[in-house]
Amino acid sequence: MGAFFYLQFNFLFDKLFLYRLTISFIWSVGQFIKKRGAVLGVNRKQMILDAATKSFSLFGFKATTMDQVAKLANVGKGTIYTFFKNKEELFDDIISGLIFEMKAAADEAIDPVLHFHENLHRALFKMIEFRSQHQLMIKLFQEEREMGTPAVQEVIAKFEQTIISYIKEKLIIGVERKEIESCDPEITAFIIIKMYIALIFDWEKRHDPLSKEEIAKLFERYIVKGLSK
Repeated sequence: MGAFFYLQFNFLFDKLFLYRLTISFIWSVGQFIKKRGAVLGVNRKQMILDAATKSFSLFGFKATTMDQVAKLANVGKGTIYTFFKNKEELFDDIISGLIFEMKAAADEAIDPVLHFHENLHRALFKMIEFRSQHQLMIKLFQEEREMGTPAVQEVIAKFEQTIISYIKEKLIIGVERKEIESCDPEITAFIIIKMYIALIFDWEKRHDPLSKEEIAKLFERYIVKGLSK
C-alpha cells in the first residue's frame, strides 16, 4: 500500500514538474518572439529612415513620395504608416536626427585646454560645415532657393535657430565664467552666425574662398576683441 502511494506521489510530482517546465518554456518562447519582434520593428523603422533620407537627398522634400520610400526600403507602404502617420512626420524625424548629429559634432570639436573664443569658433565652424556639406541639407537649400517649399524653409530656419541657441548657451557660460564681457547672448549669437555665413558663403560668390584659419582670425579681430575681458 505504501509503495502504491509512493508511486502515485512520484507520478503527480513528475506531472507537476512537466507542467511547470512546459509553462516556463512557453513563457521563454513568448519573450523571445516579443524581443525579436521589437528588434525587427526597430530595424524596419531604421530602414525606412535611411530610405527616406536617401529619397529626400536625391529628389527633395516636395518630390519625395511614400511609394518611393517604400520601394527604397523594400517594405510595403503600409509598413511605413505603422511608424509615421505622413511624409511630414517622417521628414521631421530625420531632421531631428540631423540636428542631434550636428550638435554632437560641435561638442566633439570643443577642446577643454583651448581658450573660450577658440572653442566657440571650432564649434560654430563645425555646425556650419555640417549644415553646408550634408547631402540632404545641400538638396534642401537647393529646393528652398528654386521652389521655396514652406516645409523646407521651416527646416532651414530650424537649423539656424538651433545654431543660434547653441552659441547663445556658450556665450552665457562664457559670461558666467568671466571669460568674456557681459552681452546680450541672443543678439551676439545672431551677429556671430550671420558673420560666419557671410564669410563662408557670400564672400566666395565674388572672391576666393576663405580658409578656416582666415575666418578664425577675422572672428578674433571683429568679435573676440570686442568681447574680451
